[in-house]
Amino acid sequence: QVQLVESGGGLVQPGGSLRLSCASSGRTFSDYGMGWFRQAPGKEREFVAVISRSGGSTNYADSVKGRFTISRDNVKNAMYLQMNSLKPEDTAIYYCAAKWLGGIWNKNNNEYNYWGQGTQVTVSS
Repeated sequence: QVQLVESGGGLVQPGGSLRLSCASSGRTFSDYGMGWFRQAPGKEREFVAVISRSGGSTNYADSVKGRFTISRDNVKNAMYLQMNSLKPEDTAIYYCAAKWLGGIWNKNNNEYNYWGQGTQVTVSS
């Protein structure tokens, strides 16, 4: 089992920044490809970003490319999402997810084995 806990969400004005964290416990963190997904009210959960097991490769949704940066620390068993230039359309619950032996090609939420409980991000003036 892998336990994932997100933190760092909140209310921010358009153009602002937030840094989300995902703390992992349980199995060997570096065995898992890690991803961020989000779900806005009335919409399906969508892919945001994914990072390889080593942290050396990343992949992003077009909607966040150039604004968001995914990273991980395999010593601290944590993953991060730095979100800059936030827009109202980024408002959603953000989830971290883990896929055993996953890679940066895993962009479908059905592929992931473990999920956190989510953290709310609201972008509004």
